[in-house]
Amino acid sequence: MSFKKLYTMTVMSGKSNDTGQKPLPEWYDGATYTKWETVTNPLSGESAMLSPNEVAMYDLIMGSQMTGNYDITRKGLDWFRANNAEAYMILLD
Repeated sequence: MSFKKLYTMTVMSGKSNDTGQKPLPEWYDGATYTKWETVTNPLSGESAMLSPNEVAMYDLIMGSQMTGNYDITRKGLDWFRANNAEAYMILLD
């Protein structure tokens, strides 16, 4: 893990911060969060630091997959890929 990534995880983990977040799309109707979180891919074990809006979208994607709402899954994946391609590749690809 790079120093920059480790430093970002240490500084941002658990903090309430709206700075630098991409806005959620108008169609989004899920929960909203206020804390940055580290999310781990259950298959690879790799982790990514996500903004509150990214955590919210990640949770929506995971929930929509479980309920078979693939239209929302696709929209969420498209939003995530456009807004944080690096985390998308780690967590969702």
